[in-house]
Amino acid sequence: MRSAGITLGLTALVAATLTGCSSDDDTADYAAICVDPQTETRVDDDNCKDEQEYHGSGTGFFWFYMATRGTAYVPAIGGTYYAGNGTYTVPRERDERTGGGSGSPTIQRGGLSKSGGDISTISRGGFGHSSHGRSGG
Repeated sequence: MRSAGITLGLTALVAATLTGCSSDDDTADYAAICVDPQTETRVDDDNCKDEQEYHGSGTGFFWFYMATRGTAYVPAIGGTYYAGNGTYTVPRERDERTGGGSGSPTIQRGGLSKSGGDISTISRGGFGHSSHGRSGG
């Protein structure tokens, strides 16, 4: 009898722990939109072929990374984005200010609504690509 009670208590503890973690697994830490930094407009994701970072100069299309736990608005294709709502460099660690912790963030590249919307509605596993802080070119 005693081992059955311990087993049930342990099972309940594990289930509660997993339930508490599920909300973090449903949302990527960052979502990326393809942008033209020269005009500060969002372009179709097909224009961003790799993870090349924009460092304030040069032309072309680059991924712009926005924290999904913020209150930012994703512009529609052709719409203007606010550079203060994200970064042009691949986030390497989770940002504690946006609800992350330490470790590598999950990143969803592309697949966001072409008509724009609230960044907090982004969910992992949909369209687009995700990574764990990797970079390359």
